[in-house]
This record gives sequence, C-alpha cells and structure tokens, in this order.
Amino acid sequence: MLKVALVGFGTVGQSVARILCTRTSAGLALTHIANRRVERKRVDWVPADVVWTDDFERVVSSDADVVVELIGGVDPAAGWIRRALEAGKSVVTANKQVIAQCGDGLLALAGERRRHLLFEAAVAGGIPAIRGLREGLAGDRLVRVEGVLNGTCNYILTRMADAQVSFSAGLAEAQKLGYAEADPSADLDGADARAKLAILSLVGLRRRIDVEAVPLASIRAIDPIDFAYARRLGCTIRQVARAELLADERRVLAFVRPALVPLSSNLARIEGNQNVVVVEGAFGGEASFSGAGAGGGPTAVSVVSDLEAIARAGADGHAGWPAAPAADGVEREFEAPHYARFIVADRPGIIASVAEVFSRHGVNVDAVLQEPGWSKAELPFVVTLERCSSAVVNEALAEIGSFDFHVRRPVWVPILASEGGRS
Repeated sequence: MLKVALVGFGTVGQSVARILCTRTSAGLALTHIANRRVERKRVDWVPADVVWTDDFERVVSSDADVVVELIGGVDPAAGWIRRALEAGKSVVTANKQVIAQCGDGLLALAGERRRHLLFEAAVAGGIPAIRGLREGLAGDRLVRVEGVLNGTCNYILTRMADAQVSFSAGLAEAQKLGYAEADPSADLDGADARAKLAILSLVGLRRRIDVEAVPLASIRAIDPIDFAYARRLGCTIRQVARAELLADERRVLAFVRPALVPLSSNLARIEGNQNVVVVEGAFGGEASFSGAGAGGGPTAVSVVSDLEAIARAGADGHAGWPAAPAADGVEREFEAPHYARFIVADRPGIIASVAEVFSRHGVNVDAVLQEPGWSKAELPFVVTLERCSSAVVNEALAEIGSFDFHVRRPVWVPILASEGGRS
C-alpha cells in the first residue's frame, strides 16, 4: 500500500483527496493532509485516521511514501520538495514554476535517491502530455513542441472571436467564471505559459532553457476587429507557446505570444478554457494532445495518475530521467509572414507612408486589407507582410509608430501558416 501525504488543500488538493477517499483504487492510501491554518480546512468526508497538520516537518518525518505538493509558487515549495526527496520520499507536484526553474536539479536529486519526481499536472492540467512525450513518443526525436497552454487567454480570445466582446469584457467573464485570477497578469502576459513551455522543452526536446530568456508578448492589445481580419486570412488568433530545436540542435527558438493560426489547425480548434500540446517528431511527424487544461477535477486526475504510476512501479522502482543538457541559448527572432494592424485618423498618403518604411527595411507587403463601415476618425486597416525576420518587422514598426496619424499603437503578430512548417 502506497502511503500518500497531501501538502496543500486548496481546489486541486481537495479534488485529489476526494478521488483518493472515494475510489476503491488498490494500492493508494491518504495518510496526511498539511496546510496552513489546517483547522479551518478540516472536512468530514476525509477518513478519521488521516493526520491533519500545519507542520511540513511532521510530513517529512512520517511514514508516508509519497508527498504530493500542491501549494504553488517557488518558495517554499522547491525547498519542501527537496527536503522530501532527501528524506527518501517520492514526490508528485503540479507546480509548474518549480519544475520550470528548478526541475533539472530536483530530477537529478530524485535520481540520486532513487525516488520518483512526477509532474504530469504541471502542464495542461488533465491532459497526459508529459507522459505522452516521455513514454508514448519515446521512440521519436522531437524537434518542436508548441501549444495553447493557458486556459484564461484561450477563453478570452475565443469569446472575442465568437461573440465580438471586447478584451476587457472577455477578461471580466473569465474572472466571474473562475478562469482568471484577480490579478491575471501571469496569464495575459505569458509568464504562465512560458513556465509550461520550459517544462515541455525539458521533457520533449531534452533541452533545458532559461525560463527568463523566453520572450513574451501580451494578448492585451488584441481587439475584436483583429478576428474579422484573421477570418479573411483563413485564420484565428491564439496565445501560442512554441519551442523548437534549431538546425545545430544546440540552440532553441522559443516564444510565447499571440499569433494568427490557420482555422484548420489543431491550435485553432481548441476553444474556451481548453488546452492543446502539439509536437513534431523527426520520424513520426506531428501528434497532439488536447483536453481540459485546468480545474480541480482534471488536474487532480493527473496527480492521481502519477500516484498510480508510482504504485505500479513501487517506491523503489525509480526509472530515472536522462540528463537534459542546457541549450546554448534561446533564439528570440524568427522568420514568418506577419500581420500588422493600424488604427489611424484617416488622411491621404497613410498607406504609402507605411509601405515606404517597410520597403526601406527590405520587407515586401503581401496585401492591404480594410473593412468597410468604420469612422475616418478611427479607421482600422491591416498590412500583411511576406515572410521576413521578426527583428526587421519590429524595427520598421518602431519607425512607423512615430508618425502622427495613429489613434492607437500599431499591433503586429506572426502568421504561423503551417503547424508542421518551421517559422
């Protein structure tokens, strides 16, 4: 019987406890629940023999075989995971920030102590993406991992696309439904998806990347009008997290940013607060994993699945993780077609001025799109650009942004024309 100590009794912790207490799953027994101000957390549906405590040291010194860490954040969670491993206990965690920032060292420690450190729930909630990459695709050599990894952003963007609500209205809906925090910055500006991308790179590409080196772009500037233009291009807009090995296989191209993706793509078909992970293998081609990316129930299923994997292997049956070398660096710039949207106070010569700057920077304009029926005082139009460097687009837009006809700052996003193609 595998004895399980649960550290953190919030939404996910309670869902894990309910599964452990209501299923007749052979081999798992909940023995401890630890939480701050634990007396306020007690519930009558947990068996009477479960120990409740607010002292982590009591968990470390107990006879529990596995510690499930669900408190979130790096500190003190990373230290507690280390203490548990050093005490000879396996660990299951849903903590994306700890695994993204400290995962390689903790995995090495788990290997030294011949204990398990599993973290399926740290990426994409209830989707078995980590196990799929580690086991299901173990025979391939993965060269790209990407996905829609943040349910808050995906909910807002799909509401903007489907109901033409404003960004602020979509965010308010997400908060009311519990999909967004009171401070949603980590979701909207990409930090949440960046941590998950670093984990996918570690597991899928077998490359450690510096989390802070991955460039971010927020979805805050996206407007409902952008979805009208995206549809004209056969696309929609998603927050895309992507990491891919470059040709030398030492550097990794990575970013988290809004992007136009084809309506036919796996990324576009994921709606609401769902998540998807898409990978490309050198031999097997493309594969995807999709489903509920957050929530107490789906995330708890991933946690319990990790516990059952440990129960099957046995506490001493550690299979180990191969060491992942650090990438030589994170490449920030990439080549792709691009979408640039402007909202201007209309007057003659604006499009000519914009085109002239792009031409001077060696960028070819593919098309100019303008939806009818808009006020001349606040007129939106879009310029699509042929495949070119994101750095050059940034330089050109910095110059264009200094013109006095703008009502709002220009917005640009890449057009990821093919999931299987390299940007």
